[in-house]
Amino acid sequence: MKILVTGGAGFIASHVADAYINLGHEVSILDDLSRGSRRNLNPRARFFEGDIQDRAFVDHVFDAVQPEVVNHHAAQMDVRRGVREPLFDARVNILGSLNLLEAAVAHKTRRIIYVSTAGAAYGEPKSLPVTEECPINPITPYGISKHTVEHYLFTFSFLYGINYVVLRYGNVYGPRQSSQGEAGVFAIFSEQILAGIQPVIYGDGSKIRDYVYIDDVAQANVCALERGAGEIFNIADGVPTTDQQVFSATSSLLGHPELKARYVPKRPGEIDAICLDISKAARILGWKPRVNLEEGARKTVAFFQQTVQQPQTV
Repeated sequence: MKILVTGGAGFIASHVADAYINLGHEVSILDDLSRGSRRNLNPRARFFEGDIQDRAFVDHVFDAVQPEVVNHHAAQMDVRRGVREPLFDARVNILGSLNLLEAAVAHKTRRIIYVSTAGAAYGEPKSLPVTEECPINPITPYGISKHTVEHYLFTFSFLYGINYVVLRYGNVYGPRQSSQGEAGVFAIFSEQILAGIQPVIYGDGSKIRDYVYIDDVAQANVCALERGAGEIFNIADGVPTTDQQVFSATSSLLGHPELKARYVPKRPGEIDAICLDISKAARILGWKPRVNLEEGARKTVAFFQQTVQQPQTV
């Protein structure tokens, strides 16, 4: 199968591309390398460097690849930048995605797998765990832009017959994660501790997130190749985890269980708690997470121990 993976030089999509290639698919990657890295590119993938906001470039890629499936991860994914620059956020995430959708229709692409967001889209939920049917109340431009494309997918399916699957991710973590990315607390804590910097926690450490290991996310994207047309799925672990728990696990694995974090006020746009109901993905996609937080944390911290990077502040 010919698959185009947008954002395929980034943390999550590079693992997805690897999973597709390992199954024998013909994979091409589109990425502008603004946040991704060449070192994440699978050498067996065909690479196109450019921006999804450039319609001529997008058409060139589709002409060259003729993709049967588009796996769309490319995005402006910095929540804080979206708050500061909502027009930029909308241009990349909405208008860039429309370039891809129109090209997919023109080239008779069979399916689009679109990566959306759970926490940023649902906003502050009234009850947990959150199902796919819960109200969408984004409190940041990023959440708005990512959710808007879900509506365009439904409309393009109705108008042109193209099918799609939406995956709403929880907090993805694992090897290759960047401390500059959203939800990258494992990366941030690991790099800070390894560099001898006191880690920073925004809030009092009680914020709840739903973490999911990268290998499980890649497998969800494999399942979405053939199942779940026209559906939206939460992809997470279904287990509530606090910032303090992540910090304690990371510091202990790095041999500093006594380490104390520095607590500062939480940032605008951050929700207090999110945990997802993943039963729909199990029922329709046939997908369930296999790596628990203890195992995933161990693998992630080991990666950073082997590849110490320049520390970044949160």
